[in-house]
Amino acid sequence: MFERNKALNLLKDGFKQQFASHVFESEEWLDLCMKLSIEFVDDNIPLVNEDDKEELAMMLSESLKLGNY
Repeated sequence: MFERNKALNLLKDGFKQQFASHVFESEEWLDLCMKLSIEFVDDNIPLVNEDDKEELAMMLSESLKLGNY
């Protein structure tokens, strides 16, 4: 069992940056971040102007970084 986990950890370490690039460049990542940031702004920040809400949501989603990217 230990050898299997060691091998999986080596694979993870070898591919984590490539995976991070794959995630960060995917359309699904962008869509999910935008959807979640809009929900966050709607739930937590009382802005009335829809353009301001969308702009803030976009700014928040663009501020996210993957830890090992």
